[in-house]
Amino acid sequence: MAEHHEQNTLNRILAGNKTFAKRTAHQDPTLLHTCAQGQTPQTLWLGCADSRIPETTICDLKPGDLFVHRNIANIIIPDDLNSASVIEYAVRFLKVKTIVICGHTKCGGAIAAMGDDDLGDVLNSWLHPVRELRRKYQGHLDAFPCSDSKANRLAELNVYHSLETLRGNATVVKAITERGLTLHGVIYDIPAGELRVLDDVDRHNSTTHHHNR
Repeated sequence: MAEHHEQNTLNRILAGNKTFAKRTAHQDPTLLHTCAQGQTPQTLWLGCADSRIPETTICDLKPGDLFVHRNIANIIIPDDLNSASVIEYAVRFLKVKTIVICGHTKCGGAIAAMGDDDLGDVLNSWLHPVRELRRKYQGHLDAFPCSDSKANRLAELNVYHSLETLRGNATVVKAITERGLTLHGVIYDIPAGELRVLDDVDRHNSTTHHHNR
C-alpha cells in the first residue's frame, strides 16, 4: 500500500513536470532556452523549507529569476557552511543586486523554538539560535496575547537577526559598499498569501535598537 502511494506521488510530480514543460513551451517559448544558456538572477532569496512558501509561486516569478537557499526556519548563522556557500556564490559570482530573507507566519520552527521540548540532537542544535532569540526577547514576546502571535513575532525577530548576520559577512559588506547590494527582510502571511516588508537593514543598526527603543 505504501509503495503504491509513493508511486502515485512520483507520478503526480512527473505529470506536473510535463504540464509545466508544455505550458512553458507554448506561453514563453524562449524561456527554457534562455535558462539553458546560464543564469543571471537579480535576487538571492533566503527562505524557509516549509512546503507552503514556494518562492517563485508566491512572487509570480519564473525560472532564473531567483537564486534560492531554504532551510528550516530560514536561519542564517555565520558558521553554517551550506548557507554561507550559497551567499558567497550569489554575491561574489552571480552578483545579485538584492538579498531577501523571508520568514513566515505559522512557522513550525518558530513555534518549536517557543518551547524547550527535546526534538532530537539535530533539530535541537539547528533551532538553538532561534531559542536563544526567544530567551533574549522573552519579555518582549510575553506582551503578545497568544501563542500564535508570540511565535509570529519570534519569526520576525529571526529575520532581523539574520539580516544582522548578513551585515557581518565580509563578502556582503564589500558588495554593499562597492556596488550597492541591498538587503531586505520580509514576512509571508500564509492565510493572506501576501508578503510584508519588515526591514531594509541599511536603515537600522541592530535588532536591539529596532525592538527595544
